[in-house]
Amino acid sequence: MAKYRLVLLRHGEGAWNKENRFCSWVDQKLSNDGIKEAQNCGKHLKALGFEFDLVFTSVLRRSIHTAWLILEEMGQEWVPIQSSWRLNERHYGALIGLNRAEMALNHGEEQVKIWRRSYDVTPPPITESHPYYEEIYNDRRYKCSDVSQDYLPKAESLKDVLDRLLPYWNDKIVPELKSGKMILISAHGNSSRALLKHLEGISDEDIVNVTLPTGVPILLELDENLHPLGPHQFLGDQEAIQAAIKKVEDQGKVKSSEK
Repeated sequence: MAKYRLVLLRHGEGAWNKENRFCSWVDQKLSNDGIKEAQNCGKHLKALGFEFDLVFTSVLRRSIHTAWLILEEMGQEWVPIQSSWRLNERHYGALIGLNRAEMALNHGEEQVKIWRRSYDVTPPPITESHPYYEEIYNDRRYKCSDVSQDYLPKAESLKDVLDRLLPYWNDKIVPELKSGKMILISAHGNSSRALLKHLEGISDEDIVNVTLPTGVPILLELDENLHPLGPHQFLGDQEAIQAAIKKVEDQGKVKSSEK
């Protein structure tokens, strides 16, 4: 029997997910498909009988909106939500806004895969000349964070994401989990991958092959020491989930018409 159960997910599809662009810290809304994904996720979790006591999100609206839609579908809108930049998507630095398929054409699919999936490779940092620099760093939400603007990242590897996420996990989420609360974390592809790496002890090499589709809940069953009792479980139609995973993986490949 699991001592603790935790549901984790990557938010529903965002506008730039649909356009196959590196979104990162740019605050994009959910696409129409992303709204449906979040609603379907809520319906599925309700059908499975989940009752949440607390929800954690990043400070990006696609993460927060996904949580709202899930709770609405479950009839659990009253459940408290806590948000932190430490659950934000990975900061892709100078790559923010660029199209993944075009990057694969210009730099090679393997290089794009390294930028997207590797553990300790950091992309080129964002600079003040970047078209989205001011939008990100002048945003009021980061003036309210637990670090000064000078210490916010300008680019991150997955290792960097895990390093900034772990204090929040240990100090804020773990105590709530150990108090017996059922927790939902509505996060992002890379903050979720980082947490899975930590909890499941996934190697630096194997994390490259962990891909998370949008809007699919992941169940983790943990023992009293927060060690997993088995591998994480994608909840839902497994064939559809595998197709969604392949779709995400193909985002970093050259379009067939351009080969």
